[in-house]
Amino acid sequence: MSAAPRERTPAEAEARIGLLAGLAAYASWGFFPLYFRLVRSAGAFEILAHRVLWSCLTVALMVTVVRKWPGVRTLFTTARSLRTLALAAVLVSINWVVYIWAVNNDHVLEASLGYFINPLVTVLLGVVVLKERLRPLQWAAVGTAAVAVLVIAVGAGTPPWIALALAFSFGSYGLVKKHANAGALESLAVETTVLTPLALGFLVVLTVSGQSTFTSQGTGHLLLLISTGLATSLPLIAFGAAATRLPLTVLGLLQYLTPITQFVIGAVVLHEQLSTARWVGFVLVWVALIGFTLDQLVHRRRGRGGRGTPAGPAGLHR
Repeated sequence: MSAAPRERTPAEAEARIGLLAGLAAYASWGFFPLYFRLVRSAGAFEILAHRVLWSCLTVALMVTVVRKWPGVRTLFTTARSLRTLALAAVLVSINWVVYIWAVNNDHVLEASLGYFINPLVTVLLGVVVLKERLRPLQWAAVGTAAVAVLVIAVGAGTPPWIALALAFSFGSYGLVKKHANAGALESLAVETTVLTPLALGFLVVLTVSGQSTFTSQGTGHLLLLISTGLATSLPLIAFGAAATRLPLTVLGLLQYLTPITQFVIGAVVLHEQLSTARWVGFVLVWVALIGFTLDQLVHRRRGRGGRGTPAGPAGLHR
């Protein structure tokens, strides 16, 4: 007789839930190009406005369900927290609108490049702003990524502005959120609430001027715009579940699923062209990321006395 399957321990069950949640979050973000192209007739700023508005309503419902309103009120009534999260709101709105515009104007590959280099931009911002020190292999990775950007710029005749805008806006957003030191759901509630009056005002102007697509493109279009709230919030919930259950090493590796998926969609599904310079640039970035990731893994293993004990969970960053 074959032995009965061993039951998972509670820790193993939690890790499995975390892994599945992480895969769901990063895969969802990876497939965003296909989602936003379904509503591309609305234009980047109208889509952004709807994303802000419906995300605000969705997050408000979530805050109500999990009873987080006291934390939200604290953030609103603390001047420093409110200023910090207002800045975060501006940065994330820049990131969102650049990404939506890129996707809907056939620049998915360049958008994926932005998220490939984002971890390297984040550590570079740590050096410049927080005066952190990089290890030699980290410097090598950042330098290789800089060479990659230069190669792409020379080949195209212009720097990859979309990739750089996405990487630096999201890297800066993460840096500001680090200073905010607030819960993921509570801070997102503040950020979307700060942006909602602007989003609502923009949508009213579009409607009055007859340029809104909200009710003029059919029921499917209307429902897709409304669902931007869920499309924004559900991956964040899944990521939150993963971040509290997985070590940083695993979470750090999972994050590359998003730009890899975007790259495949851009190249294979949407048939965007890859010049030789772009190929060389992407390969250099991938080499830089391999070196950067190996350095992270080795450093964390040594930091745990050589036992390979995983680091603590990462905070919500997106």
